[in-house]
Amino acid sequence: MTSSSKPYPDTWENVADLRVFRTNATEWEKLVGWRHEMQRRGWRLLRVNHDGPELIAIFGRTKADRRPAS
Repeated sequence: MTSSSKPYPDTWENVADLRVFRTNATEWEKLVGWRHEMQRRGWRLLRVNHDGPELIAIFGRTKADRRPAS
């Protein structure tokens, strides 16, 4: 694993764009619409961790997915 500033393996950055979202469990439950919109735009929920009361969600989209079709 990596340092606490990166809650994912360094190798993930080589293949994907990543977004890290930090919140508490109550707020996470309220964001159902936002999570669906992320998925609609091609982002996948890769991992969910806990750091004390904080929930850490990591979304990723492969770098190939963001390239325009030729």
